[in-house]
Amino acid sequence: MPSFEHDSISLHFEASGDGPPLLLIAGMLSDSASWAPLVPLLEPHFTVIRPDNRSTGRTAPWNAPASIDHCAADCAALVDSLSIGPAHVVGHSLGGMIGLRMAHRYPSAVGSLTLAAAAPLRLERNVALFRNLLAIRQSNAAPETWLHTLFAWLFAPALYDIPGAVAQAATTALAYPYAQTAAAMAHQIASLDGYRPDGLDGVPMPVQALLAADDLLLPEALARNALGATPTHIVPDAGHSIHWDAPEAVAAHIRRFTDQ
Repeated sequence: MPSFEHDSISLHFEASGDGPPLLLIAGMLSDSASWAPLVPLLEPHFTVIRPDNRSTGRTAPWNAPASIDHCAADCAALVDSLSIGPAHVVGHSLGGMIGLRMAHRYPSAVGSLTLAAAAPLRLERNVALFRNLLAIRQSNAAPETWLHTLFAWLFAPALYDIPGAVAQAATTALAYPYAQTAAAMAHQIASLDGYRPDGLDGVPMPVQALLAADDLLLPEALARNALGATPTHIVPDAGHSIHWDAPEAVAAHIRRFTDQ
């Protein structure tokens, strides 16, 4: 269980595999464990590094100052501390925004950038959704209620065709020993206040985007408009949880891109 002491926090991260460094940055409400379906597909080809962003997982304290700037600085410092830079960076959703901030402010740490279900775009509807999910979680509703609501936005429709799959996903999430608490969730949501996305102009390293065909949180048309001329691939049969719904396709796109 490695950790990196930096800027008054203990940044937890996981590292496995062998090959060029690949830094995976998790999205909102997620930590290093969220990459589980993708890691076995990438370990034979990369040294796969997965940090827990501030207010998630085993990074402590959970209520340390948190923002896109903080998380980007954490990731750049981690790459530097491991003497592995530049690393290929893959950011999912909010992790893509952290990766993009890294690309602008710490370009020596980033060899390439993959935006997975991410684009330089802030949708106030999504911020409102997170706040509503937090309100459900803080209410007297059953603990799984807010997760069932979240899953409808995250996963492709096919998950709901499998009897018991959604209930099992909620049970697994509730049993996870390092699950984000409601207080930490509120802290992470608050970290988005005032955030404005970086553009892609001036980014000195190669960038690609992977969009999910069934993404409710990041509609393709809006994402493409924000991405402009960035090489973009549409992953079929996937929702916003693109690396859970289609891990083989995501891994293949990452490998092809980094091989170039």
